[in-house]
Amino acid sequence: MIPTPSSRRARMAGAVAVVAALAGATVPAATASAATGAPGAREGAISQARANVTHNPGVFGFGAGQGLVLKDVVLDADGASHVRFDRTFQGLPVVGGDLVVHQDAKGRLKDSSRAAAHDAAVKSTVPKVTAQSGAAGALSAAPGVKDAVSTPELVVWAADGTPRLAWRTTVEGTGAHGEPAGKVVVTDATTGEQIESYDAEHQAAGTGNSEYTGTVTIDTTAKSGGGYTLTDPVRGHVTKDANNLSASSLKATSGTAFTSATNVWGDGRKFSSDRSTAAVDAHANTAWTYDYYKNVHGRNGIKNDGKGATVFVHVGTKWDNAQWSDACFCMMTGDGDGTTDPEQVDLDTMGHEMTHGVTSATANLRYSGESGGLNESTSDIFGTMVEWYANNKVDTGDYLFSDQSTPPWLRRFDKPSLDGRSADCWSSGVGKLDVHYSSGVGNHWFYLASEGSGSKTVNGVTYNSPTCDGSTVAGIGNDKVAKIWYRALTVYMTSTTTYKGARAASLNAARDLYGAGGTEYNAVAAAWSGVSVS
Repeated sequence: MIPTPSSRRARMAGAVAVVAALAGATVPAATASAATGAPGAREGAISQARANVTHNPGVFGFGAGQGLVLKDVVLDADGASHVRFDRTFQGLPVVGGDLVVHQDAKGRLKDSSRAAAHDAAVKSTVPKVTAQSGAAGALSAAPGVKDAVSTPELVVWAADGTPRLAWRTTVEGTGAHGEPAGKVVVTDATTGEQIESYDAEHQAAGTGNSEYTGTVTIDTTAKSGGGYTLTDPVRGHVTKDANNLSASSLKATSGTAFTSATNVWGDGRKFSSDRSTAAVDAHANTAWTYDYYKNVHGRNGIKNDGKGATVFVHVGTKWDNAQWSDACFCMMTGDGDGTTDPEQVDLDTMGHEMTHGVTSATANLRYSGESGGLNESTSDIFGTMVEWYANNKVDTGDYLFSDQSTPPWLRRFDKPSLDGRSADCWSSGVGKLDVHYSSGVGNHWFYLASEGSGSKTVNGVTYNSPTCDGSTVAGIGNDKVAKIWYRALTVYMTSTTTYKGARAASLNAARDLYGAGGTEYNAVAAAWSGVSVS
């Protein structure tokens, strides 16, 4: 059933200003300080950011009926701040309306980042809702999804430059193996015409193996009556047995806690009958992911709120995959196909999936077109960096994504097209590829910026990375490139960022961290040119 919109929503009519050009905007001086570490710095930055938007409506395309919903705050060491908002119009979410307010240490507006739709500098009339058939037909756009449930939401769709009322309908259910499955279908609310559809879940395609990291130390919690549970008291996450429930049945409170009388877990065997064996890798790799983001990027948990996630192993029946779910704030891993592939809980896969949660909490890159490729590439990049950070003797750092669970690798960075499907170079049609293959452009850029072009052996693996323009690129190391990419993601990117926008965002980030025109800045630019993004 499609709910009838409230009278407030049905009366929606009038202009939605998308944006006015930034050039020439007058920025009034601010009084609040957002110095890092100062009492109330975060609150002061948020308050001043709201004031800066209100005082500069032309810069942000902010007008009557619009509202701001706080998404994230980044405070720099020099006191500058970057406050991210989602936009609403008459209480409705504006898809493609997100923005970032960049302020100096005194709270004065320095710059702004806006979703792609805003750069069109147009005004459009949002009509009343006269049709709902598009949302009603969303179930047909998700074939093969069992026990499907559709949840429609009325939104202002501005992701393509033409603001209009639309139904954003999420269809959720289960796939053939009990795995989470579904689609998000967007339809014009007045005509019923489908605008776009994309996967509701962020999944990594691949197979799994068990005991990827050998014997590791994991943090557990002692029970008052004796014994231990797989609850990490340092990071707050808990690892549970899903008991092969389908993903659609799982909630954060579902599953069974793993317990041990001796605080010794698993037997380290593939296809183990000991169900805690998969939990060992899942628990340890979640901790490594948490620590990587906190110790390298200063991020306190997936949502930067210090809260740990729930991690489920043994999800579904013969589900050969893994995924992150924002809905339950949980990580889910399946048991593999039961014949050749055990659980998918290796380091870079776990880091990949949880990074989808980080992306959702920050730039929220739409899982469609070039922004979808960037979403997947971001997870590949940081999943790989978690592997490098862990410095594990069994699963060593490399540029072969999911090589442990999908040997010899699922995707690789130096020449992504070696998988037969991924793109090495940007082209005008790259956004039409599946997001797991358009991500190759971002992965290739990351490798070139990190290690450079040509042949090179790293940790015993030989790579040979050509450039798309025949140029020679010198790398600056993956630690620097990852810091640049994290700042670009959390400070400059928005939901509709394209590869061209990602180049601009990463150059801004390189400038912030290392200065304009220096070695790092020039390496980032050269690597983008090397994948045909200019």
